[in-house]
Amino acid sequence: MWLKPEEVLLKNAFKLWLTEKSNDYFVLQRRRGYGEEGGGGLTGLLVGTLDSVLDSTAKVAPFRILHQTPDSQVYLSIACGGNKEEITKHWEWLEQNIMTTLSVFDSNEDITNFVQGKIRGLIAEEGKQSFAKEDDPEKFREALLKFEKSFGLPEQEKLVTYYSCSYWKGRVPCQGWIYLSTNFLSFYSFLLGSEIKLIISWDSISKLEKTSNVLLTESIHVCSQGESYYFSMFLHINETYLLMEQLANYAIRRLFDKETFENDPVLDDPLQITKRGLENRAHSEQFSALFRLPKEETLKEIHECFLWIPFTHLNTQGKMCISQNYICFSSQDGNLCSVIIPLREVLAIDKTDESTKSVIISIKGKRAFRFNEVKEYEHLVTKLRLKCGTSSTRRNVSTEVAVSSDSATPSDDSEAQSLTSQKECSKTVSTEALMTVFHPQNLETLNSKVLKEKMKEQLWNILFSECGRGISMFRTRKTRDLVVRGIPETLRGELWMLFSGACNDMAANPGYYSEVVEQSLGTSNMATEEIERDLRRSLPEHPAFQSDTGISALRRVLTAYAYRNPQIGYCQAMNILTSVLLLYAKEEEAFWLLVAVCERMLPDYFNRRIIGALVDQAVFEELIRDHLPQLTEHMTDMTFFSSVSLSWFLTLFISVLPIESAVNVVDCFFYDGIKAILQLGLAILDYNLDKLLTCNDDAEAVTVLNRFFDSVINKDSPLPSSVQQGSNVNEGKSSDATVDITDLIKESNEKYGNLLHEDIHSMRCRNRLYVIQTLEETTKKNVMRVVSQDVKLSLQELEELYAIFKKELFLSYYWCVGYSELKHHDPSLPYLEQYQIDCQQFRVLYHLLSPWACSANRDSLALWTFRLLDENSDCLINFKEFASAIDIMYNGSFTEKLKLLFKLHVPPAYTEITKDSSKGDDLTTEELLYFSKLHVSRPANKKKSELRKPSTSKGNVDIQAYVSKWQDELLKKQESIKDLPRMNQSQFIQFSKTLYNLFHEDTEEESLYQAIAVVTSLLLRMEELGRKLHSPSSSAQEISAALSAAEGTSVENAERFLERKAASRKEEHQWSFSFEQILASLLNEPVLVRFFEKHIDLKAKLEHTKISQLKSRTKVHISC
Repeated sequence: MWLKPEEVLLKNAFKLWLTEKSNDYFVLQRRRGYGEEGGGGLTGLLVGTLDSVLDSTAKVAPFRILHQTPDSQVYLSIACGGNKEEITKHWEWLEQNIMTTLSVFDSNEDITNFVQGKIRGLIAEEGKQSFAKEDDPEKFREALLKFEKSFGLPEQEKLVTYYSCSYWKGRVPCQGWIYLSTNFLSFYSFLLGSEIKLIISWDSISKLEKTSNVLLTESIHVCSQGESYYFSMFLHINETYLLMEQLANYAIRRLFDKETFENDPVLDDPLQITKRGLENRAHSEQFSALFRLPKEETLKEIHECFLWIPFTHLNTQGKMCISQNYICFSSQDGNLCSVIIPLREVLAIDKTDESTKSVIISIKGKRAFRFNEVKEYEHLVTKLRLKCGTSSTRRNVSTEVAVSSDSATPSDDSEAQSLTSQKECSKTVSTEALMTVFHPQNLETLNSKVLKEKMKEQLWNILFSECGRGISMFRTRKTRDLVVRGIPETLRGELWMLFSGACNDMAANPGYYSEVVEQSLGTSNMATEEIERDLRRSLPEHPAFQSDTGISALRRVLTAYAYRNPQIGYCQAMNILTSVLLLYAKEEEAFWLLVAVCERMLPDYFNRRIIGALVDQAVFEELIRDHLPQLTEHMTDMTFFSSVSLSWFLTLFISVLPIESAVNVVDCFFYDGIKAILQLGLAILDYNLDKLLTCNDDAEAVTVLNRFFDSVINKDSPLPSSVQQGSNVNEGKSSDATVDITDLIKESNEKYGNLLHEDIHSMRCRNRLYVIQTLEETTKKNVMRVVSQDVKLSLQELEELYAIFKKELFLSYYWCVGYSELKHHDPSLPYLEQYQIDCQQFRVLYHLLSPWACSANRDSLALWTFRLLDENSDCLINFKEFASAIDIMYNGSFTEKLKLLFKLHVPPAYTEITKDSSKGDDLTTEELLYFSKLHVSRPANKKKSELRKPSTSKGNVDIQAYVSKWQDELLKKQESIKDLPRMNQSQFIQFSKTLYNLFHEDTEEESLYQAIAVVTSLLLRMEELGRKLHSPSSSAQEISAALSAAEGTSVENAERFLERKAASRKEEHQWSFSFEQILASLLNEPVLVRFFEKHIDLKAKLEHTKISQLKSRTKVHISC
């Protein structure tokens, strides 16, 4: 590929590169150690290492072309190649197209300038082609074949993209290819006869970050299951990292965080993921977050242009971004200027002459925006007119577009929609903000605070006259400065709606809130019960929530939202936030503000596990380490900051600051998002740094912060003293220094305002992996604690078994199109019930782990074992049940193993399997699932209480059922062998078959066959003796005699004889055996006892399973 010309100093580089070809102006070089037999020896390996660390121009390519000027040590790198064929094409092109031209130049400087310009032109041309076309299909097809051949993954595994890079094995770089697929990060290298192959599943990654140090210039660090992997020398490391980050987060959400995944229709089919689709998705997410647009908006086009700002009479350079329903603009410096234009507001779209290439968009309210220097502006105007259904205006458009005086009020359309919506729901919904009802401004009492408030309003009115008012206002640095000072009480609701983007949601859904209120009225569930409990705990000191008016409005908003979004329902802290929203916004507006906070601005905060809040706490800890290192050194346990800051994030400081100060924080939050909360948190710790450094424990630090919050005031708040919490708390505490919230917010912006939204987004993605894996580790520890008490397996064996159990569940759904998110996983359930497997998944694990899997009827054994473990008949088993079976197979005594086999051959586990004998003993997936669900009458002594399954309907957990279940388990005595049912004739025949199959290929196979024949004969004689008087012509006598004669014959002959005799005597009285009879008979045969008591190495089996578990998926028919 052609490279942007860069200088290379060759004076000391001869040991790193070997010259393959050269002429007067160009040199083709090969990196030492590449393409040489034996790899160039130790010298080649060392030079390759030094080259990758020190020579940044080489990147990862083993070939390069340099442009040289005579009598100079400075060369220019102009091309590189991954193989000799690629670089040879570049060399031939230079010889054919450039060499003949260079002879006409007189000076070396002219030659160099010409070559540089030509190479830049080639790069630009390649860039156009790559933008219009996907990756080369032939190259991608070749890479796909290598991927499939190297890793042996199922053909359903979708390769997204691949990159050349180096994997660092210790301090040695291994050049190879990294393959990014939907479920795995894979790396393959084969150099100098050494093969390196890595397969890392995205769901196992706990850390993914870009790093750099002395040895590694810039690399990607991947941490999975305690192992660290470093990949470096990418040609496009930022692009690679972005795709890896997206794929890892997609896998995490799909498998661990189903709640948010179900609300995301974009990536619901893992087989449709593409590199371009992921890139477009990333850009759309950034676009929606930047302009606070609905999540459904996707970025369609980006145009570089200039926006005319009428009040400064200047053009500002930036990007015009267009989605389905919005035209947005952001300057290169994001804080300088931004604009959002909903297409519903657009009246006309015009263009000017060729000289300015301007697009003029006229909107309601007699306002217009002029975008200059727009490439392909005519085509853009045509498309926008089609989108909006508008045409050009009849009048001539002036090149001076200004904001008219009429723009000081919101658009007529928005006002009309709002009034219509209010009329529709006026019967049940409050149409006034609670603050205007309970604290109307009294113009007669003008004190200094009221005058300051009026001055604030005047400043905003001046801003509105310059920048416009409503959704399409210019947002500038002046806007931010006014927000930091605190939004006036009368404008707070309107501007919260504007800055949060909630006004867009409300405008797109007129009448929606009133409908949801009517539908949710009278509903009763766990969410409504929790809401009722918390209603009077929401700002109880405020008069608005001491009256039925405020309480009723709060109830309606919370209940309506729980009805709208049952995945979240209701979460504590939502009541506190909503009560503040109701003070300043109308009821319907408060609802849409709550929607904006819960679903866009604070994603995943208000679900069962508050993952979003935990992620932002981890981001906060990372920022503390970066900005306040001395505090990090003093506070050795960083979890302190997590425990203290949780309420800060969940309630936006409302729960810790006085209400009159907290609303200023909410102002900044709606303008800047989570960045404002992070900045303020850092400023608070910085303000109290000296005191915190003197604390000896967490309790002292908490006391310091609580005293600080008590001292925070809002000296400019116009609220009456009866409402202000800060004034009440600080009465009689004049000796303590007070802190004004406005000064604190200003300080946070000055010190930490350089935080970028892009960096916060990247930190959120990075820490999300860590938080999810930490929660999973907590689940595992709790499961280990419970299960380890009931089994003989060691803790290490249990942990490895748990990893295999969970991995099988994930593998089953990696390539499942029918169910894009993970089934049988509910993090709201008790730890043991969070992961459960079905019969098909159990069969795979049984084949891999069971010491009895060598049996010819292993599928039948797997089926019966599953049915035995599935006590509640829901066709699922948890890890405790699974581990108990494995424990008996490996660590059980002779009696325990025999009892397990016995129970497999009697109901409810046993069911007769009728299938086509031509297909062998293996069961198809359909047959397996059918027989696993087949109902078989249970023995009469089974209690109904044992079969009760706790209700797990969405949003509800049957706690009483779980308590009852646990009590039954605690009170359950060890099962007596006398409680086991008797085994009838057909079951005993199948039991005998199973024993014969288990002995196959054992070292004592013949002795075991003879022993089982003796035992069977003995049992039948005992049965015959017991019923001689009852049935003189018993079939047992014949069978016993035959078996005595058949001792030492083949198992097939014995089985056929048993079946033939059983079929001929169906009409006669059935004989049966008790477990005690079978146990006593088998104990008489030492060879049988030795077989069941011999030690089996579980550790080796687990290691083999971990290696072969993924390979087994290629042999299993994948269906859902």
